[in-house]
Amino acid sequence: MISLGSLIPARFKKDVTVIPVVRLNGSIMSGGNQFRQNLNIATVAPLLERAFADKKAPAVAISINSPGGSPVQSRLIYKRIRDLAREKDKKVLIFVEDVAASGGYMIACAGDEIFADPSSIIGSIGVISAGFGFTGLIDKLGVERRVYTAGQNKSLLDPFKPEKAEDVARLKDLQLEIHRVFIDLVKGSRGSRLKDDPELFTGQFWTGIGGRELGLVDELGDLRSTLRARYGDKVKMRLITAQRGFFGRRVPGVNTGLLGGALAGIGEAGLNVLEERALWSRYGL
Repeated sequence: MISLGSLIPARFKKDVTVIPVVRLNGSIMSGGNQFRQNLNIATVAPLLERAFADKKAPAVAISINSPGGSPVQSRLIYKRIRDLAREKDKKVLIFVEDVAASGGYMIACAGDEIFADPSSIIGSIGVISAGFGFTGLIDKLGVERRVYTAGQNKSLLDPFKPEKAEDVARLKDLQLEIHRVFIDLVKGSRGSRLKDDPELFTGQFWTGIGGRELGLVDELGDLRSTLRARYGDKVKMRLITAQRGFFGRRVPGVNTGLLGGALAGIGEAGLNVLEERALWSRYGL
């Protein structure tokens, strides 16, 4: 016989603590389409708003599995989490899965506490730019490159032109500025928990064990075990997922419905896959 108590949602039971859980999985890039979604403020913000809207929840748990990506989108997500935590007066518990590196770790810093698996990859506090030079190839093919600009620096680091030392120096200056923003964010978030180690901000990365020793992580543990230990065996984890559209799709955004748009989306998705694959492979994943 089914009891009436079993029909009552967990959030309405006085002796049950419900913790909203947001899963952030993937590379951090602006844009996206119906074929592939990235982590960015547009895709993540609706999930965060719903998670923090639970008035009875004492905390919000966020699971992160990301090799990084856009520093701008990473910081926007970080800031939105912290803003909501202050507005709703809730603790933020971050749980690292396979990897929270580079921009992924920047987002992790939004947590009041960071938990990681012993084998998680943590850190990579640095900035990287990568590309290719095609000057030799274009010469072999007998192709003439024609570029017309208004402004002498508009073709900075053109991959089809020989690399210039002054262009590389300019790029390095930009990277150093972004790196400083990253370092200040980590120091402001982790504070005195950080150990004084010369490797900390070099772009190096560690396991969850090494991350804890350096103060990048607070404790080793997984989401379910940690929440049960903190809120009791009756704690309920409510996974926050993207709301479905009229046709049952979870992916937000505009669908053109046109063949041309669909083919363009497939091409863009393919490029995103290659870029994402390169990000994951840096950590052996």
